[in-house]
Amino acid sequence: MNAGAASLAIPGAAAVPVPAPVIRRLGLVDYAHTLQAMQQFTAERAPDTPDEIWFLEHPPVFTLGMNASARHLLAPGDIPVVQVDRGGQVTYHGPGQLVVYPLVDLKRARLGIRDFVTALERAVIELSAASGIVAQCRRDAPGVYVNAAKLASVGVRVRRTGAYHGLALNVDLDLEPFARINPCGYEGLRMTQLSVLGGPRTVTAAAAALEPHLLRALGLARP
Repeated sequence: MNAGAASLAIPGAAAVPVPAPVIRRLGLVDYAHTLQAMQQFTAERAPDTPDEIWFLEHPPVFTLGMNASARHLLAPGDIPVVQVDRGGQVTYHGPGQLVVYPLVDLKRARLGIRDFVTALERAVIELSAASGIVAQCRRDAPGVYVNAAKLASVGVRVRRTGAYHGLALNVDLDLEPFARINPCGYEGLRMTQLSVLGGPRTVTAAAAALEPHLLRALGLARP
């Protein structure tokens, strides 16, 4: 994005310039390498560092959250398992799934963690609605659902006010690996994807369609 910086007005204080977010489309990238890059970006960012949003896919991998129980990892087979520093239980990433990592300074954006998660969910719900898909979130289980089947998973971590990890949206992938786990810690949870619901059928198309909803939901859209 090439838009200039906006000003964030805070009562009783001078306007703080908020740089426009940087959008990166990374393609198919290794999970461990990407996790390290997110952690490094978050550790090194300064108060004036622009937020970044990464759109990408991962090769097949199971990831376990910080407090995840190994009992939800049923039969991983030849798919690698990576322990990570986000919240939540176990999930699967693979080609055909759009993964979005919004690296956002929550303090500067004036978002609490719950607000941030809700914004990610709302962006997917709005994208779904644009394709005539009725989707909803659940207070007891983060993510986005269509008729009780999970369309998107959310898991985040915040360090020094910087958020990382984010959103995994099923677009057109092999759902079989989800049968090897209890997705997000829920036994028997069904998964669904945009391609069978009438939404975008490619990760590229889904990323392009999601971007404006995501920027608006996070308060990063420019006039």
